[in-house]
Amino acid sequence: MVTAMLTTTTAWAAPASPLLQLGKSELKDALNGRYDTAVKAVGDAGTRAAQDSRWTYAVEAKNQCGIAIGFLKSGTKDADSINKCDDFVARLSAPPPPPVAAASAPPALDCTAPAVSIFFDWNMDTPLPEGVNTITTLAQTAAQCGWHRFGVTGYTDTSGATKYNDGLSLRRAQNVASLLGQGGIATDAMTVTGLGETQLKIETADGVREPMNRRVEITASAN
Repeated sequence: MVTAMLTTTTAWAAPASPLLQLGKSELKDALNGRYDTAVKAVGDAGTRAAQDSRWTYAVEAKNQCGIAIGFLKSGTKDADSINKCDDFVARLSAPPPPPVAAASAPPALDCTAPAVSIFFDWNMDTPLPEGVNTITTLAQTAAQCGWHRFGVTGYTDTSGATKYNDGLSLRRAQNVASLLGQGGIATDAMTVTGLGETQLKIETADGVREPMNRRVEITASAN
């Protein structure tokens, strides 16, 4: 169903990162290094084919490190994206679990309620390819983790007219919801919203094409 505003938000907070104690120059280098690691992992066929969560970690690390870098360019240390960038890269860089013997129980699934950002090219309402993969993974994991409610909220950057951006943000959210539906998520389990150019990830002047602001945010919860 489509409503005027998002009624439920499930936030996930990563542990505090030591990167927050770095100066701007050192922090910039650290974030760029982690972003490069995530980009390389996203493009690696082995990561895509992994049977664990490394693909999800790689995509989320790329998204969160990119957001943190964007904030830093505007002179802001965004603790949330820095913490998540560091945490996802740490998870991605951890050695994969050893093969499980046939008689052993399968490894526990990470069912931490996600808060996922899906990004878009300028003036486009279909997500980038890595975003489609993230949506597919999220839908596949939902039943196993018992996630029954989903918030799907679209946003734009500040380029374009406000009325146009309201419609564009809603189309983005609806297209993401459609992909979730194709993955088995019921339509009535989703709250789909378009909030236009409000709640910017990166604060900009009007008329600025900021990639981090062109997004759909997905939250999930058990109830």
